[in-house]
Amino acid sequence: MTSPLTTTASTPPSPAAHPSRAPSPLPASSTRRSARHRELGACGALMTPFLLLLVTVFLIPVGTAIWLSFFSDDQPGLGFGPERTVFVGLRSYTAVLTDPTFLGGLGTVVIYCLIYIPLMVIGALALALLLDSGLVRLRSWAQLGLFLPHAVPGIIAAVIWLYLYTPGLSPVVDLFAKADITIDFLGVHTVVPSIVNIALWSNLGYNMVVFYAALQAVPREIIEASVVDGAGPVRTALQVKTPLVRSSIVMVAMFTLIFALQLFTEPMLLSQATPMINSRFSPSMYIYDAAFTRNNYGLAAAASVVLLICTIALSYGVTRWTNRSNTPEEEAR
Repeated sequence: MTSPLTTTASTPPSPAAHPSRAPSPLPASSTRRSARHRELGACGALMTPFLLLLVTVFLIPVGTAIWLSFFSDDQPGLGFGPERTVFVGLRSYTAVLTDPTFLGGLGTVVIYCLIYIPLMVIGALALALLLDSGLVRLRSWAQLGLFLPHAVPGIIAAVIWLYLYTPGLSPVVDLFAKADITIDFLGVHTVVPSIVNIALWSNLGYNMVVFYAALQAVPREIIEASVVDGAGPVRTALQVKTPLVRSSIVMVAMFTLIFALQLFTEPMLLSQATPMINSRFSPSMYIYDAAFTRNNYGLAAAASVVLLICTIALSYGVTRWTNRSNTPEEEAR
Protein backbone atom coordinates (compact mmCIF):
# COMPACT_ATOMS: atom_id res chain seq x y z
CA MET A 1 0.00 0.00 0.00
CA THR A 2 1.40 3.30 -1.05
CA SER A 3 1.53 6.04 1.50
CA PRO A 4 0.51 9.65 0.78
CA LEU A 5 4.04 10.71 1.60
CA THR A 6 5.49 8.50 -1.13
CA THR A 7 3.01 9.73 -3.72
CA THR A 8 3.75 13.37 -2.97
CA ALA A 9 7.50 12.83 -3.23
CA SER A 10 7.26 11.14 -6.64
CA THR A 11 5.18 13.95 -8.24
CA PRO A 12 7.38 16.02 -10.64
CA PRO A 13 7.78 19.64 -9.60
CA SER A 14 5.81 22.20 -11.58
CA PRO A 15 7.53 25.10 -13.38
CA ALA A 16 5.61 27.51 -11.18
CA ALA A 17 7.21 25.98 -8.09
CA HIS A 18 10.70 26.62 -9.56
CA PRO A 19 10.58 29.81 -11.65
CA SER A 20 14.35 29.81 -12.00
CA ARG A 21 14.16 26.82 -14.36
CA ALA A 22 11.83 28.57 -16.91
CA PRO A 23 13.41 29.40 -20.36
CA SER A 24 14.76 32.96 -20.26
CA PRO A 25 14.39 35.30 -23.30
CA LEU A 26 17.46 36.41 -25.30
CA PRO A 27 19.00 39.66 -24.07
CA ALA A 28 18.20 42.80 -26.03
CA SER A 29 21.88 43.37 -26.88
CA SER A 30 22.09 39.97 -28.59
CA THR A 31 18.95 40.70 -30.63
CA ARG A 32 20.33 44.04 -31.78
CA ARG A 33 23.64 42.38 -32.66
CA SER A 34 21.99 39.74 -34.84
CA ALA A 35 19.85 42.39 -36.59
CA ARG A 36 23.01 44.43 -37.18
CA HIS A 37 24.74 41.39 -38.69
CA ARG A 38 21.80 40.82 -41.04
CA GLU A 39 21.90 44.45 -42.16
CA LEU A 40 25.65 44.29 -42.77
CA GLY A 41 25.22 41.07 -44.75
CA ALA A 42 22.52 42.62 -46.93
CA CYS A 43 24.64 45.73 -47.50
CA GLY A 44 27.63 43.59 -48.40
CA ALA A 45 25.61 41.55 -50.88
CA LEU A 46 24.26 44.69 -52.55
CA MET A 47 27.61 46.50 -52.63
CA THR A 48 29.69 43.56 -53.90
CA PRO A 49 28.95 44.08 -57.64
CA PHE A 50 29.77 47.80 -57.36
CA LEU A 51 32.99 47.13 -55.46
CA LEU A 52 34.06 44.52 -58.01
CA LEU A 53 33.50 46.96 -60.86
CA LEU A 54 35.26 49.74 -58.94
CA VAL A 55 38.32 47.60 -58.34
CA THR A 56 38.36 46.16 -61.88
CA VAL A 57 37.78 49.25 -63.99
CA PHE A 58 39.22 51.99 -61.75
CA LEU A 59 41.52 51.00 -58.91
CA ILE A 60 43.56 48.41 -60.81
CA PRO A 61 44.12 50.67 -63.89
CA VAL A 62 44.99 53.63 -61.65
CA GLY A 63 47.41 51.53 -59.62
CA THR A 64 48.99 50.19 -62.82
CA ALA A 65 49.39 53.71 -64.23
CA ILE A 66 51.02 54.95 -61.03
CA TRP A 67 53.38 51.97 -61.02
CA LEU A 68 54.35 52.45 -64.69
CA SER A 69 54.96 56.17 -64.19
CA PHE A 70 58.00 55.43 -61.99
CA PHE A 71 59.72 53.29 -64.63
CA SER A 72 61.10 53.83 -68.10
CA ASP A 73 62.69 51.76 -70.86
CA ASP A 74 66.33 52.77 -71.35
CA GLN A 75 69.01 51.47 -73.69
CA PRO A 76 72.56 51.64 -72.34
CA GLY A 77 75.60 51.85 -74.55
CA LEU A 78 74.55 54.88 -76.65
CA GLY A 79 71.35 53.16 -77.66
CA PHE A 80 72.99 49.98 -78.99
CA GLY A 81 72.58 47.87 -75.85
CA PRO A 82 69.59 45.74 -74.91
CA GLU A 83 66.54 47.66 -73.72
CA ARG A 84 65.76 47.35 -70.05
CA THR A 85 63.23 48.79 -67.64
CA VAL A 86 64.74 50.97 -64.92
CA PHE A 87 63.32 52.92 -62.00
CA VAL A 88 63.36 56.65 -62.77
CA GLY A 89 61.38 58.04 -59.85
CA LEU A 90 59.66 61.34 -60.65
CA ARG A 91 61.53 61.93 -63.90
CA SER A 92 58.47 61.25 -66.04
CA TYR A 93 56.36 63.65 -64.00
CA THR A 94 59.02 66.35 -64.37
CA ALA A 95 59.10 65.76 -68.11
CA VAL A 96 55.32 66.04 -68.38
CA LEU A 97 54.97 69.18 -66.25
CA THR A 98 57.81 70.96 -68.11
CA ASP A 99 56.66 69.93 -71.59
CA PRO A 100 55.14 73.01 -73.31
CA THR A 101 52.98 70.82 -75.55
CA PHE A 102 51.30 69.19 -72.54
CA LEU A 103 50.79 72.56 -70.84
CA GLY A 104 49.43 73.94 -74.10
CA GLY A 105 46.99 71.03 -74.27
CA LEU A 106 45.81 71.83 -70.75
CA GLY A 107 45.27 75.45 -71.80
CA THR A 108 43.26 74.32 -74.81
CA VAL A 109 41.05 72.14 -72.62
CA VAL A 110 40.52 75.04 -70.20
CA ILE A 111 39.30 77.24 -73.07
CA TYR A 112 37.13 74.38 -74.31
CA CYS A 113 35.56 73.96 -70.83
CA LEU A 114 34.91 77.70 -70.45
CA ILE A 115 32.93 77.68 -73.70
CA TYR A 116 31.36 74.23 -73.58
CA ILE A 117 30.16 73.82 -69.98
CA PRO A 118 28.07 77.04 -69.73
CA LEU A 119 26.51 76.45 -73.16
CA MET A 120 25.73 72.84 -72.27
CA VAL A 121 24.17 73.53 -68.87
CA ILE A 122 22.24 76.64 -69.88
CA GLY A 123 21.08 75.18 -73.21
CA ALA A 124 19.91 71.87 -71.74
CA LEU A 125 18.15 73.62 -68.86
CA ALA A 126 16.43 76.08 -71.22
CA LEU A 127 15.15 73.26 -73.41
CA ALA A 128 13.91 71.32 -70.37
CA LEU A 129 12.11 74.39 -68.99
CA LEU A 130 10.54 74.99 -72.39
CA LEU A 131 9.26 71.43 -72.58
CA ASP A 132 8.01 71.53 -68.99
CA SER A 133 6.13 74.79 -69.58
CA GLY A 134 3.69 73.09 -71.93
CA LEU A 135 4.28 75.57 -74.75
CA VAL A 136 5.76 72.90 -77.01
CA ARG A 137 3.34 70.71 -78.89
CA LEU A 138 4.09 67.04 -79.52
CA ARG A 139 6.31 67.05 -76.44
CA SER A 140 7.27 63.36 -76.67
CA TRP A 141 8.33 63.74 -80.29
CA ALA A 142 10.37 66.83 -79.42
CA GLN A 143 12.14 64.91 -76.66
CA LEU A 144 12.89 62.05 -79.04
CA GLY A 145 14.26 64.39 -81.70
CA LEU A 146 16.52 66.15 -79.20
CA PHE A 147 17.74 62.90 -77.67
CA LEU A 148 18.48 61.07 -80.94
CA PRO A 149 21.90 62.72 -81.57
CA HIS A 150 23.11 61.26 -78.27
CA ALA A 151 22.33 57.78 -79.62
CA VAL A 152 24.83 58.37 -82.45
CA PRO A 153 28.32 57.12 -81.46
CA GLY A 154 30.86 59.87 -80.92
CA ILE A 155 33.07 58.71 -83.79
CA ILE A 156 30.16 58.75 -86.23
CA ALA A 157 29.12 62.20 -85.03
CA ALA A 158 32.66 63.52 -85.55
CA VAL A 159 32.75 62.03 -89.06
CA ILE A 160 29.41 63.68 -89.92
CA TRP A 161 30.60 67.08 -88.76
CA LEU A 162 33.98 66.61 -90.42
CA TYR A 163 32.08 66.26 -93.70
CA LEU A 164 30.09 69.42 -92.92
CA TYR A 165 33.23 71.37 -91.99
CA THR A 166 35.40 70.38 -94.98
CA PRO A 167 35.46 72.93 -97.85
CA GLY A 168 34.60 71.44 -101.22
CA LEU A 169 32.51 68.70 -99.59
CA SER A 170 30.28 70.56 -97.18
CA PRO A 171 26.94 71.87 -98.46
CA VAL A 172 26.98 74.33 -95.55
CA VAL A 173 30.26 75.89 -96.69
CA ASP A 174 28.97 76.05 -100.28
CA LEU A 175 25.78 77.74 -99.08
CA PHE A 176 27.77 80.40 -97.23
CA ALA A 177 30.03 80.85 -100.26
CA LYS A 178 27.01 81.61 -102.47
CA ALA A 179 26.14 84.38 -100.03
CA ASP A 180 29.73 85.71 -100.25
CA ILE A 181 30.44 84.57 -96.69
CA THR A 182 33.71 82.75 -96.14
CA ILE A 183 33.90 80.66 -92.98
CA ASP A 184 36.76 78.33 -92.16
CA PHE A 185 35.33 76.05 -89.50
CA LEU A 186 38.72 74.49 -88.90
CA GLY A 187 40.78 77.68 -88.72
CA VAL A 188 42.99 78.77 -85.88
CA HIS A 189 40.25 80.81 -84.19
CA THR A 190 37.30 78.56 -85.00
CA VAL A 191 38.57 75.04 -84.40
CA VAL A 192 37.72 75.02 -80.68
CA PRO A 193 34.17 76.39 -81.23
CA SER A 194 33.72 73.77 -83.97
CA ILE A 195 34.64 71.02 -81.51
CA VAL A 196 32.28 72.55 -78.94
CA ASN A 197 29.50 72.43 -81.54
CA ILE A 198 30.02 68.69 -82.07
CA ALA A 199 29.95 67.99 -78.34
CA LEU A 200 26.81 70.11 -77.89
CA TRP A 201 25.04 68.35 -80.74
CA SER A 202 25.85 64.96 -79.22
CA ASN A 203 25.12 65.58 -75.54
CA LEU A 204 22.61 68.42 -75.29
CA GLY A 205 19.58 66.16 -75.60
CA TYR A 206 20.81 63.74 -72.95
CA ASN A 207 21.29 66.46 -70.34
CA MET A 208 17.95 67.97 -71.34
CA VAL A 209 16.29 64.66 -70.42
CA VAL A 210 18.04 64.74 -67.02
CA PHE A 211 16.75 68.25 -66.31
CA TYR A 212 13.27 67.43 -67.59
CA ALA A 213 13.04 64.42 -65.27
CA ALA A 214 14.08 66.62 -62.34
CA LEU A 215 11.45 69.20 -63.27
CA GLN A 216 8.76 66.54 -63.30
CA ALA A 217 9.52 65.89 -59.62
CA VAL A 218 8.84 69.51 -58.67
CA PRO A 219 5.54 69.69 -56.71
CA ARG A 220 2.82 71.19 -58.88
CA GLU A 221 1.41 72.99 -55.82
CA ILE A 222 4.47 75.25 -55.69
CA ILE A 223 4.12 76.18 -59.35
CA GLU A 224 0.40 76.84 -58.96
CA ALA A 225 1.10 79.02 -55.92
CA SER A 226 3.60 81.10 -57.91
CA VAL A 227 1.05 81.58 -60.67
CA VAL A 228 -1.57 82.67 -58.14
CA ASP A 229 0.93 85.18 -56.74
CA GLY A 230 1.20 86.73 -60.19
CA ALA A 231 4.46 85.21 -61.47
CA GLY A 232 4.65 84.90 -65.24
CA PRO A 233 6.08 81.91 -67.15
CA VAL A 234 9.61 83.35 -67.33
CA ARG A 235 9.70 84.33 -63.67
CA THR A 236 8.30 80.96 -62.63
CA ALA A 237 10.94 79.16 -64.67
CA LEU A 238 13.88 81.23 -63.39
CA GLN A 239 12.90 81.90 -59.77
CA VAL A 240 10.81 78.87 -58.87
CA LYS A 241 11.69 75.85 -61.00
CA THR A 242 15.41 76.45 -61.49
CA PRO A 243 16.31 76.70 -57.74
CA LEU A 244 14.35 73.50 -57.06
CA VAL A 245 16.48 71.50 -59.54
CA ARG A 246 19.77 72.97 -58.36
CA SER A 247 21.19 69.57 -57.38
CA SER A 248 20.61 68.28 -60.92
CA ILE A 249 22.31 71.36 -62.36
CA VAL A 250 25.37 70.75 -60.20
CA MET A 251 25.44 67.06 -61.15
CA VAL A 252 25.24 67.81 -64.89
CA ALA A 253 27.92 70.50 -64.60
CA MET A 254 30.26 68.14 -62.74
CA PHE A 255 29.87 65.25 -65.17
CA THR A 256 30.22 67.63 -68.12
CA LEU A 257 33.46 68.93 -66.62
CA ILE A 258 34.84 65.43 -66.13
CA PHE A 259 34.09 64.38 -69.71
CA ALA A 260 35.35 67.69 -71.11
CA LEU A 261 38.75 67.20 -69.49
CA GLN A 262 39.05 63.90 -71.39
CA LEU A 263 38.58 65.55 -74.81
CA PHE A 264 39.86 63.10 -77.42
CA THR A 265 37.49 61.72 -80.07
CA GLU A 266 36.48 64.94 -81.85
CA PRO A 267 39.95 66.53 -82.21
CA MET A 268 41.52 63.19 -83.09
CA LEU A 269 39.26 62.79 -86.12
CA LEU A 270 39.32 66.47 -87.09
CA SER A 271 43.12 66.41 -87.05
CA GLN A 272 42.97 64.52 -90.35
CA ALA A 273 41.53 67.62 -92.06
CA THR A 274 43.30 70.57 -90.46
CA PRO A 275 46.87 71.38 -89.35
CA MET A 276 45.43 73.41 -86.46
CA ILE A 277 45.01 70.18 -84.49
CA ASN A 278 48.27 68.37 -83.83
CA SER A 279 48.89 65.03 -82.17
CA ARG A 280 49.13 66.70 -78.72
CA PHE A 281 46.15 69.02 -79.00
CA SER A 282 44.63 67.86 -75.68
CA PRO A 283 46.03 65.97 -72.67
CA SER A 284 44.30 62.76 -73.79
CA MET A 285 45.85 63.08 -77.26
CA TYR A 286 49.21 63.73 -75.60
CA ILE A 287 48.83 60.50 -73.64
CA TYR A 288 47.86 58.57 -76.79
CA ASP A 289 50.83 59.99 -78.70
CA ALA A 290 53.29 59.20 -75.90
CA ALA A 291 52.07 55.60 -75.55
CA PHE A 292 51.42 54.48 -79.13
CA THR A 293 53.58 56.79 -81.26
CA ARG A 294 56.65 57.35 -79.09
CA ASN A 295 56.28 54.05 -77.17
CA ASN A 296 57.04 55.87 -73.91
CA TYR A 297 54.62 54.18 -71.54
CA GLY A 298 56.15 55.75 -68.45
CA LEU A 299 55.56 59.24 -69.83
CA ALA A 300 52.02 58.33 -70.87
CA ALA A 301 51.30 56.90 -67.42
CA ALA A 302 52.65 60.02 -65.71
CA ALA A 303 50.51 62.27 -67.93
CA SER A 304 47.48 60.09 -67.13
CA VAL A 305 48.08 60.46 -63.40
CA VAL A 306 48.46 64.24 -63.74
CA LEU A 307 45.19 64.44 -65.69
CA LEU A 308 43.47 62.26 -63.07
CA ILE A 309 44.70 64.51 -60.25
CA CYS A 310 43.44 67.60 -62.09
CA THR A 311 40.05 65.97 -62.63
CA ILE A 312 39.70 64.89 -58.99
CA ALA A 313 40.81 68.31 -57.72
CA LEU A 314 38.34 70.19 -59.92
CA SER A 315 35.50 67.81 -59.04
CA TYR A 316 36.28 68.15 -55.35
CA GLY A 317 36.38 71.92 -55.67
CA VAL A 318 32.98 72.01 -57.36
CA THR A 319 31.54 69.74 -54.67
CA ARG A 320 32.92 71.84 -51.80
CA TRP A 321 31.75 75.08 -53.40
CA THR A 322 28.29 73.62 -53.90
CA ASN A 323 28.03 72.36 -50.32
CA ARG A 324 29.23 75.68 -48.94
CA SER A 325 26.71 77.64 -50.99
CA ASN A 326 23.96 75.26 -49.85
CA THR A 327 24.68 75.83 -46.16
CA PRO A 328 23.08 79.31 -45.84
CA GLU A 329 19.95 78.10 -47.65
CA GLU A 330 19.61 75.10 -45.32
CA GLU A 331 20.13 77.30 -42.25
CA ALA A 332 17.48 79.73 -43.52
CA ARG A 333 15.02 76.87 -43.86
